[in-house]
Amino acid sequence: MAGLITQPLDAVEEKAKHPAWHAADGPLFVIGMWRSGTSLLYALLNQHPEIALMYEEDLAHLRSLFWLPRNTPRWLAKWDFWNEALTRHKVDTTKIPDGISDLGNAARAVYQQYAKQKNGATIWGCKSPTYHDEITHLYRAFPNARFVIIWRDLRSICRSIIEASPGNLFFSRRGFILRAILGYEEMKAQCDSLIQRGGQVYQLNYEDLVRDPAATMQEICAFLQLPFDPRMTRLEGADRTAIEEGPHHSLVKSEKIVASRNDSQGLPTAVKDKAERYIHMWQKQSGGVWPLYPDLPENSCGDPSLWERFRDRVTYRALSFWHHAAPVVFSFIPLIVWKKYREFNYARRYARSLRATGEMNGRSSSSEQTGDQ
Repeated sequence: MAGLITQPLDAVEEKAKHPAWHAADGPLFVIGMWRSGTSLLYALLNQHPEIALMYEEDLAHLRSLFWLPRNTPRWLAKWDFWNEALTRHKVDTTKIPDGISDLGNAARAVYQQYAKQKNGATIWGCKSPTYHDEITHLYRAFPNARFVIIWRDLRSICRSIIEASPGNLFFSRRGFILRAILGYEEMKAQCDSLIQRGGQVYQLNYEDLVRDPAATMQEICAFLQLPFDPRMTRLEGADRTAIEEGPHHSLVKSEKIVASRNDSQGLPTAVKDKAERYIHMWQKQSGGVWPLYPDLPENSCGDPSLWERFRDRVTYRALSFWHHAAPVVFSFIPLIVWKKYREFNYARRYARSLRATGEMNGRSSSSEQTGDQ
């Protein structure tokens, strides 16, 4: 990239190991919708010796943990039970100071401890799709934060969610596709609000990232005021230990950047049509500026009707209510009670997921038999 100032990589590594360690003033948040490439971007960013992002730690989603005074060991234990964030990242909790009772200082302490464990990385923060509709909350809690927002063709997001859902308790939840479609719009609204408030934001598209990783990562380094590190363009040697195992993470766990399919092929007609109706409406409202992908032919589909938009919005708000209410309930219920609830809920959702998988396989088998005839 023209005009980008760089320095030798060994100088960067030496600086990271220097005893006079100075962290960035605020965190870096990497945010996107589910299945939009946030995990790939996380892995590439963490290749830089001065960047240490946690993976879907979601502490700000649990901000209700700090509504009542709790000593540090108690909120650490609660948080780790929620999604094993501390365990997955092997954070040395003995070095987290006691007496922390607010979200800002809690996040700063844990993020920076994780960064120190990575040879003194100076850029600290996290990546999480959970924050797609909490961007403005994050900005209020961390006014010095920087944000990297990633977009992807909404149709590809929906298809990827559907492909990941069989046997997956998270993606097989009811209403997940609608949450992705309306959440996509919500993320855009909050991103625009953040920019209007003077927030530091860099936006990119998954399609551009996989097509030219070097150009995209150089621009992000310029945004972060860091020298570009060529290792950020590849997955070889990337630390992905905090990412859970599963078929839906097979690409980010590989050694090469492989672009997954990015079109509507294989997407159920009803989902494809709904996604394209909303995309058409958004592109018309923005003068063709957003979303950049896909480039739908003009008049390829109509806008969603007022009734569809009203019905979808009501359903989305109901789904979002529980999404944000769950951590509040969790914060005040004893862990032993929540553990019993989680076991019951997982068993119920797993059974439903298996039934859905069986039905899907049955339809596939029926279609093959019909084709043979």
